[in-house]
Amino acid sequence: MLDLKDLYFTVNDAEAESAAFKRHIIDGINFTFEKGKFYAITGPNGSGKTTLAKLIMGIHPVSGGKILFEGKDISDLTITERAKAGIAYSFQQPARFKGITFRDLLTIVTGIDDENKLLGILGRVGICPLSFLDKEVDAKLSGGEIKKIELATTIAANPKLAIYDEPDTGIDLWTIGPMVSLLKKEQAERRTTTIVVSHNRAFLEAADEVLIIQSGKIAYHGNLEGALPLLEDLSVCTYRDSCEGERDAGCFR
Repeated sequence: MLDLKDLYFTVNDAEAESAAFKRHIIDGINFTFEKGKFYAITGPNGSGKTTLAKLIMGIHPVSGGKILFEGKDISDLTITERAKAGIAYSFQQPARFKGITFRDLLTIVTGIDDENKLLGILGRVGICPLSFLDKEVDAKLSGGEIKKIELATTIAANPKLAIYDEPDTGIDLWTIGPMVSLLKKEQAERRTTTIVVSHNRAFLEAADEVLIIQSGKIAYHGNLEGALPLLEDLSVCTYRDSCEGERDAGCFR
């Protein structure tokens, strides 16, 4: 489905004496994401998790190696070309657009302007009020509302591969369970290959496979049980970065 072949992303190290010195943010990653599986990527802050996701989407250019999607080398494709190929990306901090409504965004993403079909999409992602369609996607929306819109537009695109960068950012604890259920339902019913970048234990528990990124490399991949000792050693918080070590909040300290 998605093959990462000796993947690198390097930047000039601002702290180095020589400007020619390169620092590896992603350091030679090799991995295959299988079709229809749910993956959770976690690890310490600054380890390269979001950078890896952005490389897959084409937000950052690869410095070395290849990205193959359904057997085709997409390493040099633009974001638009990757989206057309079936890859979708949900940002940690969704964009807001003054004067643009949720209805407008859904119509752009799906090409559908029939209200009944748009309402069907709302039902699919668990948004009930019809009035939600005509909300402007601007600063007036709460974190939870803007996140619902971001998830809905991602899912409405019916992607083959959906990438969610810390989807629990800015939402309340009670919204996380339904969000996990929604992504699992999409994975099961549409065989959507799902990649979630998160510190939240709920996503790790839902995943078919957990990847731990450390210093730009895959330090572990497998089930959550096998990941727990390493997560504790790395002091990875799997509820939110600001938690105070509360086990019932899903935090590993």
